[in-house]
Amino acid sequence: MTVTPSAEFVPRHIGPQGDDIETMLNQLGYSSLEELIDTAVPADIRQSEPLDLPAPRTEAEALADLRVLAGKNVMKTQMIGQGFSDTLTPPVILRNILENPAWYTAYTPYQPEISQGRLEALLNFQTMVMDLTALPIANASLLDESSAVAEAVLLMRRANKAKATAKTVIDSNVFPQTISVVRGRAEALGFEVEIADLSAGLPEGEISGIVLQQPGNNGAVIDHASIIAAAKDRGAMVTVAADILSLTMITAPGEQGADIAVGNTQRFGVPLFFGGPHAAYMAVRHGLERSLPGRLVGVSVDDAGTPAYRLALQTREQHIRREKATSNICTAQALLAITASMYAVYHGPAGLKRIAQRAHHHARTLATLLTGAGHVLVSDSFFDTLHVTVSDAAATVAAADAAGINLRLVDGTTVGISTDETTTAAHVAAIAGVFGITDAAATAAGFELGAAVLRTSDYMSHPIFNTIKSETQMLRYLRRLSDRDLALDRTMIPLGSCTMKLNSTAEMESISWPEFASIHPFAPEHQTEGWRELITDLEARLSVITGYAGVSIQPNAGSQGEYAGLLAIRGFHLANGDTQRNVCLIPASAHGTNAASAVLAGMKVVVVKTAADGTIDANDLDAKIEANKDILSAIMITYPSTHGVYDADVREVCDKIHAAGGQVYIDGANMNALVGLAQPGKFGGDVSHLNLHKTFCIPHGGGGPGVGPVAVAEHLVPFLPGDATGTYTMRDGIPVVATLFGSAGVLPISWAYIAMMGGEGLTEATKTAILSANYIASRLNEHFPVLYTGNKGLVAHECILDLRELTNKTGVTAEDVAKRLIDYGFHAPTLSFPVAGTLMVEPTESEDLGEIERFIEAMIAIRGEMEQVLAGDFDIADSPLRNAPHTAASVIRTDWERSYTREQAAFPVKHLHQDKYFPPVGRIDGANGDRHLICSCPAPEAFEN
Repeated sequence: MTVTPSAEFVPRHIGPQGDDIETMLNQLGYSSLEELIDTAVPADIRQSEPLDLPAPRTEAEALADLRVLAGKNVMKTQMIGQGFSDTLTPPVILRNILENPAWYTAYTPYQPEISQGRLEALLNFQTMVMDLTALPIANASLLDESSAVAEAVLLMRRANKAKATAKTVIDSNVFPQTISVVRGRAEALGFEVEIADLSAGLPEGEISGIVLQQPGNNGAVIDHASIIAAAKDRGAMVTVAADILSLTMITAPGEQGADIAVGNTQRFGVPLFFGGPHAAYMAVRHGLERSLPGRLVGVSVDDAGTPAYRLALQTREQHIRREKATSNICTAQALLAITASMYAVYHGPAGLKRIAQRAHHHARTLATLLTGAGHVLVSDSFFDTLHVTVSDAAATVAAADAAGINLRLVDGTTVGISTDETTTAAHVAAIAGVFGITDAAATAAGFELGAAVLRTSDYMSHPIFNTIKSETQMLRYLRRLSDRDLALDRTMIPLGSCTMKLNSTAEMESISWPEFASIHPFAPEHQTEGWRELITDLEARLSVITGYAGVSIQPNAGSQGEYAGLLAIRGFHLANGDTQRNVCLIPASAHGTNAASAVLAGMKVVVVKTAADGTIDANDLDAKIEANKDILSAIMITYPSTHGVYDADVREVCDKIHAAGGQVYIDGANMNALVGLAQPGKFGGDVSHLNLHKTFCIPHGGGGPGVGPVAVAEHLVPFLPGDATGTYTMRDGIPVVATLFGSAGVLPISWAYIAMMGGEGLTEATKTAILSANYIASRLNEHFPVLYTGNKGLVAHECILDLRELTNKTGVTAEDVAKRLIDYGFHAPTLSFPVAGTLMVEPTESEDLGEIERFIEAMIAIRGEMEQVLAGDFDIADSPLRNAPHTAASVIRTDWERSYTREQAAFPVKHLHQDKYFPPVGRIDGANGDRHLICSCPAPEAFEN
């Protein structure tokens, strides 16, 4: 095959080439890749035409195209505020975290022994948040501030059982985008939300909880102590949405009596990114930790008693509780939380306070100049934001635009000005000029924060925030942490259901360009032409790929895409007067977030049984449809199924649901097995969400960012989320689910991937993913039986290895195998999902045959060790499997008394002699970590022994 310049990128993305493909096909008994695909993928879902996408671009061409798009964005000094502030990302953090594959290609830390570096960074994040909010428990992290407030509202309603049916009251001074997101959640779940001016006191009636903003939407800093006390007296809980930087100067929410604090950490070194991805935070008082949504990092010990980090309380698995889940959050914003935490490490508490004081000083200087010229401020108490009354706000904002500065158009007579870390005296003078003030030499006079709101307590006293002073120290700290982890830059991560494929450097390069990264999400449209063109084009390409009529990229995680898709179905039924249709059928094998999302969308979940072969039980489906035919809203199915198989009856299932008046939601998590071969919008789907962080190459980042676009058929297009005006009003009752364009900042990655692959390349990627999965299934089947298969014993893009019989014989568990793989230098496959006692393996199209063979070699060797247990060479308790993973410290002990050699422990196969990864800790005691919950940085003395 001759590779033309226009197709250059495809073989860089796809691992197996030429003779390797022949080798794999020979193992499977097929003469061509097309023959294999024709056998594996049901004929009645296959698309008849190739993907109608532009011809593939080379890396250089795609980057040039992105330069053109970036150049259409206008860079201004961003002083709009409204929850988004410009910031300076320290270059050592930009290059060594945001632009470093050791950090951005890591997976969620479900295998904590090989995730100690990013877990420490996330523990730093939690400690930083706990200290700044003065609350004892914090997570790491949530998706954005608006949805974090919505999660807090739901938490208050769950926790305050005495007021379970009472209304939630939101202060009118909360950001409008937050109010809109909360209203959307409330409308779907059927509880009352009242917007009230809480500076005038609490409204009448029973109240479950209240939400306050500090500083408020209008910039005002208010002593909330009395309203918080009044709420507590009325039996209500309290959430404060707090600006994280302001908490270095302003009394913390916990010190004022709040139960929950939420907010955004974007201004801690994370670029504006046109609205995201940004890591939100949530901190809670004692007693609420088991209801906390998102991920919680805790401290436990390993098998040698060494302190070790892990995800605690199984909060990461809330979605596995299905319809009983308290949240549908799955993806967090780990990479951005790590960035924010390292910004705090880099600056320390004193440095953060200096940044806050400087922003506050510039705001005070502006207030002095403006009031001296006769202008009226909405509030005289502020941190970094002024709202100024003018005769013609639009004209003032336009004049600022002409001077190179973006201000906020609040209403016809009010302009918002927000200072930040990047604000200078020159900016202050320029704004003064916009208001007709020619002499901008005044210094801040007055406008000091009152004693009641001034923070007096210490924060961030842990040594990690106070000992790293130089860039050399910072560089080495980041390297030390990354060396403790296993990411895609070191090894294959063969995780079923999560598609850990190549995240190419060419795809990643543009996201940190200032023309993309420094744009405010509420910048005027004439300044964001490049962003809007890229987004429109990406949505159009995703429509072609999926076969749907419309796409919205607003949902900023797969879980939010599910939620948005179900809201579209709900809106459709309501518009048709079918208010009774609220039942969602979900197969027992479906992704766990499906049921949680359905509940959040106001639906009742009815589970459909799984047949012995892994397909949907047809008889049970028929019975459930018949029992609910008048109230059926939707079915949620994953295709290919969560069992890694192309169910042959998917069209029949879709037809049955449509005949009963329901809609079909097809979970797009496994789209990597469909692109170019089949389109869910053409074989029966009404709506799907996609995971851009899986199929379309946005990296997992240690657990986020994710993007979960929702794609819909023509009749559901009016019910897509989003409001491009930026006013955040609910269009026809359809709420926004996140910031205007969600996690826009990472969309150039998927755009570049699709552009460089082209339709033919994307299709070849899908075929190769299927080939690689079947090759692994075939090579390992005699050692670990493949649980479910489809036509002629083939799987889709992943396979489930069944260890249950082997476990019964030997005592070796799937977890033992997962931990032992670490000694071979591999991240484990997906453990015990969707079937307990199994491993789900997905090689993706990006892994070459050599790496696949290395994984197969490791698995066969581990099977040999299981045979050694059977033969009595060693007891299971004293086996390399149960003692895995082996640290360097454990194998150099002078008192080695195990019944296997040190070489078998650490170097079980020959190639490890030269390239060996040693985990930093041994097997972690999870139960200990849950019994003794510690979720902040331990003192250095804890590591001394």
